[in-house]
Amino acid sequence: MKKLIINCLIPAGILIGCGACQSGQRAGATDTLIATHETDTTMNMADTTMSRDTAVGVMVGGAILKPDQSLIKNLTESKDHTILASAINSAGLTSLLNGKGAFTLFAPTNAAFGKIQAAKFEQLMSAAQRSKLKALLEAHIVAGRYKSADLKEGLELKTISGGMLKITLKDGNWWANSARITIPDIVSANGLLFVTDGIAASVK
Repeated sequence: MKKLIINCLIPAGILIGCGACQSGQRAGATDTLIATHETDTTMNMADTTMSRDTAVGVMVGGAILKPDQSLIKNLTESKDHTILASAINSAGLTSLLNGKGAFTLFAPTNAAFGKIQAAKFEQLMSAAQRSKLKALLEAHIVAGRYKSADLKEGLELKTISGGMLKITLKDGNWWANSARITIPDIVSANGLLFVTDGIAASVK
């Protein structure tokens, strides 16, 4: 098994989830923490999801998504989820994802929505198709708090739309139906986020 030693320069005071750091020192006037990590290069995402430290937050879309913020608050801060946040608001689901919960949200990125045919996407976002948009988004929301440690091959999660998300493991990555999970276990005050690079339900 190969080991890769990585030296990373991290501004002091904003060390995020660095539970794997083995040593560190301040570098004088630059006020920089030098941390040494030992990373297993053979480890795939299915392995790493169980070991990440999310106590402080996870960087997604240029922002730190924090565990003391609601699902919708974290989504609105990610530049990769502006379409999803807007769609949730249009579908009238903001209060749900800002409430007590708990919910697990499989969150498609802007790029994932970009895979939908332009005309179909424009129609989906129209006021006339509001019920279809709501049903599509609800097909990505599961009642309860599920972590990557709870996922297993063939697991079926019932969404609040009444449909099912089937969990599979392919090439070291977890999938929810046809959507690959790219960033797991983003803890929020009222649930968890799983970033996906695809839409987990069919767009009609």
